[in-house]
Amino acid sequence: MSAIRPLRIGNASGFYGDRFDAVREMLDGGPLDVLTGDYLAELTMLILGRDRLKDPGRGYARTFLRQLEECLGLAVERGVKIVANAGGLNPAGLADAVRELAERLGISVAVAHVEGDDLLATGRFPGALTANAYLGGAGITACLAAGADLVVTGRVTDAALVSGPAAWHFGWAPEDHDRLAGAVVAGHVLECGTQATGGNYAHFTAHDPGTFVRPGFPLAEIHEDGSAVITKHPGSGGLVDPGTVTAQLLYETGGARYAGPDVTVRLDTVRLAADGPDRVRVHGVRGEAPPPTLKVGLNRLGGFRNEVVFVLTGLDIDAKADLVRRQMGDALAAAKPAPADVRWELARTDRTDAGTEETASALLRLVVRDQRQEAVGRALSGAAVELALGSYPGFHVTAPPGKGSPYGVFEAAYVPRADVPHVAVLPDGERRPVPVPDGPTRPLAPVPAPDLPAPLPPGPTRRAPLGLVAGARSGDKGGDANIGVWASSDDGWRWLAHTLTVERLRELLPETAELTVTRHVLPHLRALNFTVEGILGEGVAAQARFDPQAKGLGEWLRSRHLDLPEALL
Repeated sequence: MSAIRPLRIGNASGFYGDRFDAVREMLDGGPLDVLTGDYLAELTMLILGRDRLKDPGRGYARTFLRQLEECLGLAVERGVKIVANAGGLNPAGLADAVRELAERLGISVAVAHVEGDDLLATGRFPGALTANAYLGGAGITACLAAGADLVVTGRVTDAALVSGPAAWHFGWAPEDHDRLAGAVVAGHVLECGTQATGGNYAHFTAHDPGTFVRPGFPLAEIHEDGSAVITKHPGSGGLVDPGTVTAQLLYETGGARYAGPDVTVRLDTVRLAADGPDRVRVHGVRGEAPPPTLKVGLNRLGGFRNEVVFVLTGLDIDAKADLVRRQMGDALAAAKPAPADVRWELARTDRTDAGTEETASALLRLVVRDQRQEAVGRALSGAAVELALGSYPGFHVTAPPGKGSPYGVFEAAYVPRADVPHVAVLPDGERRPVPVPDGPTRPLAPVPAPDLPAPLPPGPTRRAPLGLVAGARSGDKGGDANIGVWASSDDGWRWLAHTLTVERLRELLPETAELTVTRHVLPHLRALNFTVEGILGEGVAAQARFDPQAKGLGEWLRSRHLDLPEALL
């Protein structure tokens, strides 16, 4: 470890709508140098894009302003710098609003912002509602170096909220790839807030039930060499251990190379070690030169959608479902205009000889989509309502369908780094272009498959759920999903690495059987990361699937039964 003082950096938001009181909790809970907030996601950019259509002065996360109204004075008093991507599509507008707020409150604060990510006006992406490049942390670094107390950004990578301040604090250069990679890993762990402190954690039942009722938000103590300790404020709820950190490391990642605008992280080099109660040391991270292109997130309006859920109760569930499908199918086909896309899904939530009506019922979901709102509005509602007295016995729906609502489609594109005007707007108003590093870049390529551990010796097995011996966390990236699966012991890893192949995953999750599935092996984390292409259709905003963000995909996998070695049980 270097003699330079570690940077203590916390997180107070994992998404737009996260716990409002988290900013105050983090400022009150213990010492911090920097407090970050991640407010942006693929779906959020679509929401902000629609906001901007209604009012060009909007397009940023207004919750952030209300949090500052309560806590800006406290942050300034304690010398905590704030860095947040709440600027969304209008970071300049948010920066101005923060200055107005500070003046009204009588607080002296130096505000800066980062822009250049918004490529919509270039005309390069016709039909897009939003088009934003994922910038790195260098603009944040420049703002802090110019004396900013508060920096708001548009679409930077989530991890840049941490790597940017770390590069400023330690004076790292763009070619310090290993150090930057360590900070990016710490940023990825922090970016989703309480997911690093026990939120959404597969093994929550192994701990006291009260532990996870109100998990505290995470923080990282980052050292000059790029290593970090993930922890939380003393006395806050939740848990930080190698399992919670592993779960978040696997969230929304893919292979061994995790690309970003500043550095490509080698996830297969990340090592974790317990460092005391609620402390996990992250070390050994290696980095490589970043790719020659930047990712651009595109959102466009895909059309209109509507849905109705029919409740099927008691006996003859399949026959009831078949009857209403035929009735609705005939009615929709005759509608003028008829919806272009009609999808059915039967969820067999019913039980035999159930003790309550609800547990005796199954749900039949009908979703229609079309470019024309009238094709998914009156056509659906009229057809569904007219069946009220002429369909299956016990006919009712969870709610009557409405007029239909617009849905979005997310796509990713890539542009040369030099085509994106990364700009730091300093507290004094100076617009300082952030130069594209003149060092080498490295196109992404798969890494050679690592050696697997020796398999467990043969022994007795028991048919049981996978989740008894493995954790999992899943998430979305556009239309794709990833499922990270890890073992908690070396023996568990020896079994998992040889058992959970792509073929076995397809058997356990039949929805993936016809899709492209790629398995990535991360031995230091005792983990496998599966990428499932296309399972989410056109992305979360299109809502093509029951679980549109694949949040529960990993838990479905853990619930599936297979032959587990009794030695692990």
